[in-house]
Amino acid sequence: MTKADLVFTQGPVHTGDAARTRASSLAVTGERISAVGHDEVRELIGPKTEVVDLRGKLLLPGFQDSHIHAVYGGLELAECDLSGTVGVDEYLRRLREFAQAHPDSTWITGGGWSLESFEGGLPTRQLLDSVVPDRPVYLVNRDHHGAWANTRALELAGVGRDTPDPDDGRIEREADGTPSGVLQEGATGLVARLVPEKTAADRLDGLLRAQRLLHSLGITGWQDALLGVFNGQPDPSDAYLTAAREGTLTARVNGALWWDRARGADQIPELASRREKLAHGRFRAGSVKIMQDGIAENFTAAMTTPYLDGCGCATANSGLSFVDPVALRAYVTELDALDFQVHFHALGDRAVREALDAVEAARTANGRRATRHHLAHLQVVHPDDIPRFAALGAIANIQPLWASHEPQMDELTIPYLGAERAAWQYPFGSLLRAGATLAAGSDWSVSSPDPLAGIHVAVNRMQPGATDGRVFLPEQRLDLATAVAAYTAGSAHVNGTDDAGTLRPGHLADLVVLDRDIFTGPAEEIHTARVLQTYVGGARVYSAS
Repeated sequence: MTKADLVFTQGPVHTGDAARTRASSLAVTGERISAVGHDEVRELIGPKTEVVDLRGKLLLPGFQDSHIHAVYGGLELAECDLSGTVGVDEYLRRLREFAQAHPDSTWITGGGWSLESFEGGLPTRQLLDSVVPDRPVYLVNRDHHGAWANTRALELAGVGRDTPDPDDGRIEREADGTPSGVLQEGATGLVARLVPEKTAADRLDGLLRAQRLLHSLGITGWQDALLGVFNGQPDPSDAYLTAAREGTLTARVNGALWWDRARGADQIPELASRREKLAHGRFRAGSVKIMQDGIAENFTAAMTTPYLDGCGCATANSGLSFVDPVALRAYVTELDALDFQVHFHALGDRAVREALDAVEAARTANGRRATRHHLAHLQVVHPDDIPRFAALGAIANIQPLWASHEPQMDELTIPYLGAERAAWQYPFGSLLRAGATLAAGSDWSVSSPDPLAGIHVAVNRMQPGATDGRVFLPEQRLDLATAVAAYTAGSAHVNGTDDAGTLRPGHLADLVVLDRDIFTGPAEEIHTARVLQTYVGGARVYSAS
């Protein structure tokens, strides 16, 4: 009998396998699981076997993230970080300290500020000028759909009173038309194009910095949701390819190639060529990212009916469809025929419908193919479209951390959606009951990449640590096993790693050890669990000790 390289004993082991959900022991030989069971697995222990006594700690399949911007997140960790707070004074303090610590930086860049910190979600250039008046400042917001610039940055970019809004964005303005300092969606590129480009070495450092963080959270693989140049952001593809070739990419990564919304089907041959070039080891780029709309908080998410104003009256604005919905059907049909997966950003109910229509057109033309198209975000989904996910085989790519009461939801979203439409938000339970496949991700650095925080909200529909007892649409809660499956088997399916996401013999030994069994503790304490060890292909890539 071949002895195992690694054996976990004294579980619990949550397999995610419907045939046997719980075990107490697991063996690994090489990169793969060789046995799952109980005391009989100990027979595989030999003189060279590493034995991990779980002592009641929980062994799970490694988490995977189905929508993340890892390189961008890693780069931002080295910039002016405004995340983790909503205090304006704290933003300015961090900005002041960062500028003082980097006197030679020609631009001050960073981000993570929250819309809820400012009236109407709109900070001013004058606030930034009060701290850094002599150098350009450019700070993306938490959701990366807008940016905050000081006067110097706007002047250098030539953005003034007479500058027109781009087709895919908006310049927020003062009463006389002067730019106020906030740029929405495509308008961010007016300033971002001047920000000094990160070097290839910077991008690689950002990836490796992100990978260390993600492994510490139990994440063994992900789908990078944007490989390409976007609004002045550099293409992170070279970082992945370099790391894969050098052997420093320990995670399994599928990249989504950016669809240039200013172009049409002429870019498809280029995407196919990039797919061939961007494949090495644990990295590949088999998906295409189509951003169909914006976000609800700045009224660019595409809705079937208009947004409301502050008085509850209908406006003339129903958001933006960045890609013509009729053309979208043809694009997706052609991509599907080439075996590309399409990764949609679809946040408003009109964008969701347009994406589903495109998937339906592809299915009609090409038949049912194993392309695993998925729609990310799904903030507002019309009830009529819920059953279409299962019918079309379109995967619901959810970001659970957003599905809770918080100021950005309660003050900047619900009043402008209205009661009926607000009740259609993040319908995880409805999608599950209708037979949809769920995958889960974080959209980091938009929000925390911690899967346990996301699982906590998916189960409780409350923010970790919330004490006010307000549950956001409780009928949309998921049970814990389903939420865990979305972050493991569901995301592994989306990412094309069919031999991961569940613990069964022959599958990849991508594993995570938690400090407790979250299935036996109170649901409100899920977020307090911590990752102790992470393994990819049987190799330990993170240890808390």
